[in-house]
Amino acid sequence: MMAGMSRILLLGALALLAGCGREAPDWGPDQQGRTISAAELQGRWLIVNYWAEWCVPCRKEVPELNRLQAELPAGQVRVLGVNFDALEGAELQAAIAALGIGFTTLVQDPGPRLGIEPLRALPVTLLVDPAGQVRETLVGEQTADGLRARLRALGAAPGS
Repeated sequence: MMAGMSRILLLGALALLAGCGREAPDWGPDQQGRTISAAELQGRWLIVNYWAEWCVPCRKEVPELNRLQAELPAGQVRVLGVNFDALEGAELQAAIAALGIGFTTLVQDPGPRLGIEPLRALPVTLLVDPAGQVRETLVGEQTADGLRARLRALGAAPGS
């Protein structure tokens, strides 16, 4: 009886452990402290843009990224920003306001999660497929039309 009960407990523990590894970790907080869950981004194409307040091309492409976020179907594509200087709190809020960023900015760099090396230039925009794989790394200033075309070429077929 005791051996049977031990087996049942062991099997139950193994089942629990097996389920623990399946859920992807959250992406961390956004600029307002809200946790961006893995489930929230699952199944979407992601446009991950690295920016800095001092970066002139970054400043030029922010309106393009804002427009793209507003025009693309939210259930298919999401624009996420990442501050290159790792600003947080009031400093991050001030930089976002200064640039007029209207899309979500992650506080934590998703680079390690996405398997990319530390950046050496700005701006950099990653196109990440719904499976979480970086499909393209675009260096330099991007336009909404150019990003939309790249997404289509990769099979994302976003609207507008």
